[in-house]
Amino acid sequence: MSLDSAVRERIEQQIASHEVFLYMKGSPKMPQCGFSAKTAGMLDSLLNGDYASFNVLEDELIREGIKAFGDWPTIPQLYVKGELIGGCDIITEMYNAGELHELFGLDAPDRTPPEIEITDQAAEKIREFLQHYPDQHLHFSVGSDWQAQFQVGPKSGQEIESSSNGLTVLMDLATADRARGAKIDWTVSMQGEGLSLDLPGAPAPVKDMTPDELQNRMNAGERLLVVDTRPEADRQAQPLEFARGLDAELMAELKEADTMMPLVFVCAHGISSRAVAEHYRKQGFAQVYNLEGGANALMGQA
Repeated sequence: MSLDSAVRERIEQQIASHEVFLYMKGSPKMPQCGFSAKTAGMLDSLLNGDYASFNVLEDELIREGIKAFGDWPTIPQLYVKGELIGGCDIITEMYNAGELHELFGLDAPDRTPPEIEITDQAAEKIREFLQHYPDQHLHFSVGSDWQAQFQVGPKSGQEIESSSNGLTVLMDLATADRARGAKIDWTVSMQGEGLSLDLPGAPAPVKDMTPDELQNRMNAGERLLVVDTRPEADRQAQPLEFARGLDAELMAELKEADTMMPLVFVCAHGISSRAVAEHYRKQGFAQVYNLEGGANALMGQA
């Protein structure tokens, strides 16, 4: 694919403008693909957000042009000091090997295996499962959004190994930090049975808040932020004077906000706002609420 000179110049200017530049789908706070989310999560853990990014989904010319520019067919792509480092797989390998830390002039990562607990019943079920996969190993991962999963596969040699109840669990560097104190159990419920996981370091779950509770807390002068997630037309038709609309300005402020500030998310009926609340919970906010019944309940229209 030939690259238009104007597009090439834009890309060169973007890369030259920051020492670390990431082309991704979405933004670091709101990634729109798993590979972009994983790559941004690793950079965030090392650089604390001190890097630039570009959402290729917003510009087709850049999305296709960056592939030709570096002769690299996929997104995300990471550039450091003007040099293409690679995509998600390469960045993950470098991160787990400590090479990414070295590239950024950081201390070598702490590879101390986390203490985890696997209950007797969970250990029994895992052993039964692994019998079907000889010469394979149990891998455990916890993403930057705190979503966890187990897989079986070969050992690469870069994993951190934790043992409990006679079982060895392999995990990458980022997972090892999030998994400290994890408890893996086997649970049976009306929905079925399976492994359950308790991660002490995970952000607190989204809680429900009633309209009465919200009113009482506001009357008491409590410092909290009510976020109206409804479309702008709905906000104008039924305004909540004490709430702020979730627009680009507020989203930018939330990137730098105190994560201990209580956030209350509101939509029309209390359904779609829960997904937005869950997103900000995963960004590290410790007190996240969803308003029961939404704006309609608050206005006595439910």
